[in-house]
Amino acid sequence: MSTLRDRLAAGEFTITAELSPPRGASAAAMLTRAELLRGWVDAVNITDNQGSHVRLSSWAGAVAVKQSGTIEPIMQMTCRDRNRIALQSDLLGAGAHGIENVLFMSGDHPKFGDHPGAKPVFDMDSTQLIWTARTMRDEAKLISGKELNPAPRFFIGAVENPFAPPLEYRAQRAAKKIAAGAQFIQTQYVFDIDVFRRWVTGLGELGVLDRCFILAGVGVIRSVRMLDFLSSGKVPGVQIPEPVVRRLRGVAPDDVGAEGALLAAEVIAAVRDLPGVSGVHLLTAGYEKQTPELLRMAGIDRSALVGRALAGKSSDAH
Repeated sequence: MSTLRDRLAAGEFTITAELSPPRGASAAAMLTRAELLRGWVDAVNITDNQGSHVRLSSWAGAVAVKQSGTIEPIMQMTCRDRNRIALQSDLLGAGAHGIENVLFMSGDHPKFGDHPGAKPVFDMDSTQLIWTARTMRDEAKLISGKELNPAPRFFIGAVENPFAPPLEYRAQRAAKKIAAGAQFIQTQYVFDIDVFRRWVTGLGELGVLDRCFILAGVGVIRSVRMLDFLSSGKVPGVQIPEPVVRRLRGVAPDDVGAEGALLAAEVIAAVRDLPGVSGVHLLTAGYEKQTPELLRMAGIDRSALVGRALAGKSSDAH
């Protein structure tokens, strides 16, 4: 079975998605949702207390998904909740369990979550954490200088928002993460193809596209309530252009989900043809059942791959 790293290196159009761990001491429900994505996506992000809401830890979810053999996990790690001691310790724990795909971000402030009075840590920023993981992998050392034996084998990811002002600095910001060691980048929601294209072009002009794989973030706005929430300005890092808002408000409330799916499929089809883009990252947690149809609408049909994956599972069971 090819890994996420292998698929990207081979130039295959790659699809990742998000999987939110449950709010409970069992991974069973999450594994059921992961099964719906088997064969349709190449790897899933196991989110790290997404939105500053307490859930099953990302590393535990990643281990559960890996052990199930359902799909390849990507362990997310934020800088919000742990200092550099705990961050490095968790990275070693992930490596010991064979978790190689890791993705780093600063994380939403606790004030947005279910413990608004919690003390934020932010001992490191995401770029420093990327550099830390690369140091652990390539130099077999902690950032204290103490040696590791053995070193972990990480495939390092980062996140970026091409749409946050000032736009002219966004490519430079991503380039710093690539210089620190990021090997793949997943972006925030892509709604404006022109701005996204200019950002990718900027990375090319900085000479870093051949060092990092770009996965465009794509999500489905499924309801008027979701549209109101995402366009309110209260969600860190999310900007929805006015033409998109008008398009979704221009249909009946019951049709917003279908129009949102059509819009997402159009974005997938558009970025698929952009030079320098290696795939898409589906920001569709909770949308697992509809993911196959979304991909078909975008011109991507993996039915044969899904069939082989299910056949392999049946064979393993016997």
